[in-house]
Amino acid sequence: MHRGAGLGVTASAPTAVDGAVVALTLGTRALALLIPCQVVYTVTEPQHRGFAYGTLAGHPECGEELFVVSIDEAERVTCEIRSFSRQASALARVGAPIARAMQRRTTNQYVRALLRAAGTE
Repeated sequence: MHRGAGLGVTASAPTAVDGAVVALTLGTRALALLIPCQVVYTVTEPQHRGFAYGTLAGHPECGEELFVVSIDEAERVTCEIRSFSRQASALARVGAPIARAMQRRTTNQYVRALLRAAGTE
């Protein structure tokens, strides 16, 4: 989902596990914005799978983001994305409207990436 949204992803574990560190990047190598996060918990219920990560030092925001995929009795699949944050860097505070717009755009890209992966877009 993150790669499908155009982010670079480097992680300390091959899947989302508690404590895994994830370094997301936005942009080209020379000008990439580093977005460090850590998985704070995972969801592993019979009909729900997902994870939440929190931001680490160096992230332009301070907060958490949750991603959960669920399947109901009728075999309908849904995805829930929740986030809360505040600007953590001076650059993000100065550019708060742009930072919020980028967050909305990235969330929309996550949804499109999930729809592509599901073959419904």
